[in-house]
Amino acid sequence: MMSSSWGDEEEFTEEDLLAIEAIEASHLSQSSSSSSSSTVRPANSNPNQTPNQIRRQLPRSITSPTPSKRFPLSRCRAKNFPAMRFGGRILYSKTASEVDRRAMQLLKVLDTKKDHSGRAFIGFDIEWRPSFRKGVLPGKVAVVQICVDNSYCDVMQIIHSGIPQSLQHLIEDSSLVKVGIGIDGDSVKLFHDHGVSIKDVEDLSDLANKKIGGGLKKWGLASLTETLVCKELLKPHRIRLGNWEVRPLSKEQLQYAATDAYASWHLYHVLKDLPDAVD
Repeated sequence: MMSSSWGDEEEFTEEDLLAIEAIEASHLSQSSSSSSSSTVRPANSNPNQTPNQIRRQLPRSITSPTPSKRFPLSRCRAKNFPAMRFGGRILYSKTASEVDRRAMQLLKVLDTKKDHSGRAFIGFDIEWRPSFRKGVLPGKVAVVQICVDNSYCDVMQIIHSGIPQSLQHLIEDSSLVKVGIGIDGDSVKLFHDHGVSIKDVEDLSDLANKKIGGGLKKWGLASLTETLVCKELLKPHRIRLGNWEVRPLSKEQLQYAATDAYASWHLYHVLKDLPDAVD
């Protein structure tokens, strides 16, 4: 997490903090209401925050009428950040017919989410089985995660289903921008393993450098989550480096996979609403 010192910092009251957090909640609720409410349930709110908990300090410049030249990095005061956890519905597909059906449904939903430029934005990630033995290559891409709002995320186990034409169309559609950290590398691996080319990507690390400023930095998804929303993106090794080819995936694997895609989608929307930094 990038650190910064502020000479004019003051501690916000609980009312100020709630008002600031309402801005973030407003965006999430708008995204949720635009999706199909008859087939999904909304994301859960964080049950661990208490009214008397002091969560962060923010610089005075946030409420100053003078526009800030650089994104004011908040300093979370809690020793342990609340966890970033996807609380919506996780849709797990592991057969060709299941993946095909979900991809077709997603294409219809995404068509309704396109902006004035004709584009929609997708939180996108992949998982594969790593190798810890010399001379043994890692496995092929086993799982594709897609998140289009805070209501539900898809986890597709393509190592068993393959990539049906509908999913290939979604991945290769240049009007559907895939956002994530290190997504260029994901594109290379997916093409190498399955012959499918991801069209139109947005790397959140590059976008963060443009919006936050302070010099170029190679952001990870966890560090960016802490910096922007003061939450911890859990990355337990036993899950991250586990067997993503096993069928069925465990609840822990599904939660991990969905949360990563959701974090990418959510952080993209946080970043895009920020003005460009002026260093």
